Amino acid sequence: MSQSRLTELTWREVRRAGEEGIVLLPIGSQEQHAAHLPMGTDTLLAEEVVDRALDLLDREPGAPHVVRLPALPFGHSPHHLFAAAVSLSAATLAAVLDDILDSLVTSGCRRILVVNGHGGNDEIMRLAVKRLALRAEVTAAACSYWTLTTADDPAGRPEVTPGHAGWFETSLMLAAHPDLVRTPIPARTPVEPPPLFDHPPHPGLTVERHGEWERVGGSTDDPSGAEADRGRLLLDDRARALAHAIRAFDTASRSAR
Repeated sequence: MSQSRLTELTWREVRRAGEEGIVLLPIGSQEQHAAHLPMGTDTLLAEEVVDRALDLLDREPGAPHVVRLPALPFGHSPHHLFAAAVSLSAATLAAVLDDILDSLVTSGCRRILVVNGHGGNDEIMRLAVKRLALRAEVTAAACSYWTLTTADDPAGRPEVTPGHAGWFETSLMLAAHPDLVRTPIPARTPVEPPPLFDHPPHPGLTVERHGEWERVGGSTDDPSGAEADRGRLLLDDRARALAHAIRAFDTASRSAR
């Protein structure tokens, strides 16, 4: 096996694994996902992609040893509190990540990868990794799972990926956790004007307008056409890409030591 779980290791095993292995931290959120998906969708999907990626690595010779941490289930979700969320402030999430990453370094870990499942965490996570490498002798990396893809992604719809509680996430959940998807999945009523956070008025702008998440009903696009078969293809593609990314990180971080 090229993977182990931190929760199941002794402290001596953690020390040994940290010397050579890659420590992987999945992070997600607990927040509204419209009327048909559960609060933990982001956490569940981050874990699913990590599961599949590590299973792929297990089948390869010479795969890097990955020590997997329990997923951090809470994220920065104030924009979803109009419905329901368990949200950490940006400062709190940054502090939590700093404490976790510093703990790993003190415990002997020298290569760390954070895999994110929630858009609201992305910038905070990347800054945490950058800050860590400035204060500690480590090699650290971060990614949001949906940004990783192979050259062959026939099932994709980039115009609605990743979205929120829309076609992409619903397809993935139908493939990974169909029992948690409330059916029939309601069609999303078109909203005019479209929200600026999802349709900025000029390329390169990040735009937020007060009250828009509530105005659009909590989802960014119509989920009613989601399909489990497409979801499986999308999950497999992200898992292959994450496995490739872990391999590349392993090679680069070993050569730099």
